[in-house]
Amino acid sequence: MKIRTSVIDMIDLHAHTTASDGTDSPSALVNKALSAGISTLAITDHDSTSGWAEAVTALRPSLSLVLGAEISTLTLDGISVHMLGLLFDGEDKSMQNMLAESRDTRIPRMRKMIELLAADGINISLADVMAATPVGATLGRPHLADALVRNKVVASRDEAFLELLHNDSKYYVTHAAPTPEDAIRQINQAGGVAVIAHPFASRRGEVISAATFTNLVSAGLHGIEVNHRDHSQVEREQLAEIADQLGLVKTGSSDYHGQGKLNELGENLTDPDQWARLESLASARRVVTK
Repeated sequence: MKIRTSVIDMIDLHAHTTASDGTDSPSALVNKALSAGISTLAITDHDSTSGWAEAVTALRPSLSLVLGAEISTLTLDGISVHMLGLLFDGEDKSMQNMLAESRDTRIPRMRKMIELLAADGINISLADVMAATPVGATLGRPHLADALVRNKVVASRDEAFLELLHNDSKYYVTHAAPTPEDAIRQINQAGGVAVIAHPFASRRGEVISAATFTNLVSAGLHGIEVNHRDHSQVEREQLAEIADQLGLVKTGSSDYHGQGKLNELGENLTDPDQWARLESLASARRVVTK
């Protein structure tokens, strides 16, 4: 294993495995990325680094691997924000403690959501959800959605989120999480770079305002995920302008989840020059190659 020092073209900085809510194992995701012609891929499971080792083992010379996590955060006024932490030291104890604390709050949250659904006569139990959750995965709404599909309440994950599990749903329950600023500071402390994920994806629920980015930059934000399936063209243009005004890196990515979502690997990519700049902001060169 060695550390990558150059940049190539097809760069996808946001993808999930069975370590959280993706449907492909880390090794299967690496193989799919190779088949799709991806040259740089980030593994960013929700609040977890447990897929890193398998992904590194499966790595082949034509693919570079960026190790990271998508961190669940909550603003002081209750808006859910996802923060991509990339290239941080996976052995950093404070970072791992923050991820573990976020994972620990997910079971009580899931119980409450199941109670709300059951109160309306929707056929679901915690046992159903756990049966739909891969061993060791970070528990989340996609697993609840998969259980609802198995119980024939809905036909697909997408339908589950559209009808029952979106952020504005009566069944949605938040869970304890760090603020975006605290997560950014922790990513920086662990030597990584912080990129806010899909910040204007309004169809998921309430989103932060443009003014919020100033505080995030003060906390140490490095980039904005501009090009994402859930951003309209207008939203992409707005985010690009914000990034330029604040001197932030602009990224693009697939947010791939396997069969769980429509997103395809490489459907949005990061410009090599932007990636080179982002990588240079980490405390060490941690892109993994073989």
